[in-house]
Amino acid sequence: MKIVVIGGSGRVGSNVVRRLAALGHDAVPASPDTGVDTISGDGLADVMAGADAVVDVSNAPLWDDDAVREFFVTSTRNLLEAEQAAGVGHHVAVSIVGAERLPDSGYLRAKVAQEAEIEAGAVPYTILRSTQFFEFLPQIAEAGADGESVRLPTGLMQLVAADDVAATVAELAAGAPVGGRVELGGPEQLGVDAWARRLFAATGDARTVVGDPRARYFGTELAGGELTAGDGARIGATDFEAWFAAHRQGAGR
Repeated sequence: MKIVVIGGSGRVGSNVVRRLAALGHDAVPASPDTGVDTISGDGLADVMAGADAVVDVSNAPLWDDDAVREFFVTSTRNLLEAEQAAGVGHHVAVSIVGAERLPDSGYLRAKVAQEAEIEAGAVPYTILRSTQFFEFLPQIAEAGADGESVRLPTGLMQLVAADDVAATVAELAAGAPVGGRVELGGPEQLGVDAWARRLFAATGDARTVVGDPRARYFGTELAGGELTAGDGARIGATDFEAWFAAHRQGAGR
C-alpha cells in the first residue's frame, strides 16, 4: 500500500513512517519540508497520486484560538478534497480524548472542528483519539511553575507514550476504515499534579508540586475524567517507568 503521512517528519509521523515501511508499505512522509503544504495546497495532488491511505498527524504552527482552528479546518478540507480527487480510500487522523468535553480550550475546540470536517467528508475515515503523551509531561508541569513551586490541576490524566500512539496509527492505516473513532490511553490514570510529582522524583527536581482543583490545564478547568479514555479504549503497553528509562537513554545519546 502507498500510505502518505502528513506531518511525517514530526515525533509521531516519523515513527509511523518507519513502522509502515518495516511492514512493507510505501510510506511517504509529506510536509512543507518535502514540498507538500496542506494550507496552500501545493504538492497535494502529486503526493496523493496512487495513494491508498492518508495519515494526518500534522500540528498547527500557531496556537492562538483562531489560528489553530483555521489551520485544522483548512488543512483537513484541502486534504480531503485532494484525497477524493485521487481516489484515496482511507483517511486516518489523530485527535484528542475528551476534546468535546473541554470547550474552554481553543485548541480542543479546533480538534473538534477538524473531526467534524472528516465526518462530513466523502473519504472513508478512522479517527484515533489519544490521551496526552508522556513526552509533553515536562511542558505540562512547567505551565504551572511559580518560583520554587508548581501549581497544577488535580484532574485525572492518562498519559500514553508517543511510540504506542505511532504503533496504533500504523496498524489503523494499514487496515480498513472504521468509519468512527478509536480511543487510546495509557496504562495508568493519575492527577496532573501527581504525574508532575512522579516526574520530579525521577529527575531530582526539588520544587514542590501543589495540587489545585481550580488550576487550569491549557486554559480550561478539569472537572472530572475529561482527559481519560472511555470504556473499550485501547491501552498502550508503555508505563511511566519504561517511558522514562527510554527517554533518559535517548537524551543521553
